[in-house]
Parts: sequence; C-alpha cells; structure tokens
Amino acid sequence: MDTANQLASVGMFQVLKLPLGFIRVLEWLFAIFAFATCGGYSGQLRISVDCMEKASSNLSIDFDFAYPFRLYQMSFEAPMCEGMRRERVFLIGDYSSSAEFFVTIAVFAFLYSLTATIVYIFFQNKYRENSRGPLIDFVVTVVFSFMWLVSSSAWAKALSDVKVATDPDELQLLISACKVQTNKCGSVYGPRWSGLNTSVVFGFLNFVLWAGNIWFVFKETGWHKGASRLAGGATEKQSGTFNQQPYNQGSFDQSGSYNTQGNFSQASEYSQVGGPTSYSNQM
Repeated sequence: MDTANQLASVGMFQVLKLPLGFIRVLEWLFAIFAFATCGGYSGQLRISVDCMEKASSNLSIDFDFAYPFRLYQMSFEAPMCEGMRRERVFLIGDYSSSAEFFVTIAVFAFLYSLTATIVYIFFQNKYRENSRGPLIDFVVTVVFSFMWLVSSSAWAKALSDVKVATDPDELQLLISACKVQTNKCGSVYGPRWSGLNTSVVFGFLNFVLWAGNIWFVFKETGWHKGASRLAGGATEKQSGTFNQQPYNQGSFDQSGSYNTQGNFSQASEYSQVGGPTSYSNQM
C-alpha cells in the first residue's frame, strides 16, 4: 500500500504517524532549533590590559557581540597606557551574509513544513485529488534540501571565522598598548560557542530530514504512480505470456491411438508388431 492509500485509510491526525507526516513535524521542530540557536545568540569576552603605569590599567575590558555578526561595526575602548588616553578598537570581519542566509532558510523551512503538515491533516482530499499538489510539494522539498546543505555549509565556515575574529588572543593584537613589551595583556574569559555549534548541527540534521523526505513525497506524485502502473502492466503481460502453452501435448485415448491437437482420432495404419495391416503373407 502506498502513502496515498495509507492517507485515505487513516484518521485525520493519524497522518502524523506515517513517514511523510512524521518527518514534516520533525522538520519544523528542527528548523525552530536552528534559527533560535543562531539568531538568538549573544557572546561576551573579557580581556585585561595591565599598564606599566598602574593608574592607566584596565583589567576588565568587556566586549559583547551578537547575531548577525557584523564585527566591523563592533568596538570597545582600551587604555593606551600613556596617561589617561584611550583608544577605540574595532573588530575585523563581516559574517552577516552567511548567518542571515542560514536563519532565513530556517524560517522559511519552518513555515513551509508547518503549512504542509496542516494540509496533510485537514486537506488530505484536496492534496490528493490531482497531481499538482504532490508535484509542488516534491519540488519544494528538493529545493529546501539543497538550500539546507548550502546554508549549513556556509554558516559552518562563517562560524569558524567568527571564532578566530573574536579570540581574545587575536583581539590583543589590535590594542596598541599590548604591542609594548612593558605592558601585560591577557584573557580573562572567552565566549561560549555551544549555542552556535548546536545551530550548525541542527542545520545539517535538517538537510538529512528534507533529503530523506524526498522519497516519501515522490511517492505521492504522478511520476511514481505512472511508473508503478507501467511496471505492473509489464509484469502482468509477462506472466500472461508464460501461462500460454506454445503447443498442445499429445494424449492417448482409450483405443490406444495417439492424438495430437485433436487432429488424429482413428487408429494408426501400422500395428504395433510392424508391417502394414493391409498386407498379408504371400508365402
């Protein structure tokens, strides 16, 4: 029984127990986790600048950064260790395109999978009354599978660059006072990356879900049903060909004569002993 027949035979909410509906539910749940862990992230780090002149030192320089990771717009103040002078230090890098692309795909994937789930539950008949609905569903599923792979790969690379750009040891190289050997700079603590690492994991999990669901959506399309009918017709034709006998075997009737296809019903001209019965011994 294919998925279409299963959808017709189960109850309204029982559709969620089938692979097509169940995977759709997982898709919109995992999409929520993906854009929430990325779009809702904010990190903080702290570095210290211990000047030779202790009065100019600042041992707790805090720096906050967040989504969409336009680091070049983010800055902090650091002492120059020359009297009370301070400088504003800007970070390097803009990783907003990859982050926003990833979050955008996650949001649209959530909206589509949620809509598809509602259609499966409440509009089963309209979904299956023609091939247009399943065909659109199939194409969108393939597109989102590809988009999840691209966006997750791009975001994984961008996250690696963000980690380097916000490394406290790298930030110290941007501070003028830290380039003087008489001053001491150090890292108090760095940002936590567990949330962003989780977003990358959910990104690739979404790709696996959408790619795996391609087969179940494809089974709803006319392409799969047409191929099944062709395969079934070829099987029946082949089995019917083998059921027909290429020839009728001969059989013996009660009088001992040999019948082939019912053409011979009289006894043979030759007896079992040998010669023709019409000849007699002349001896």
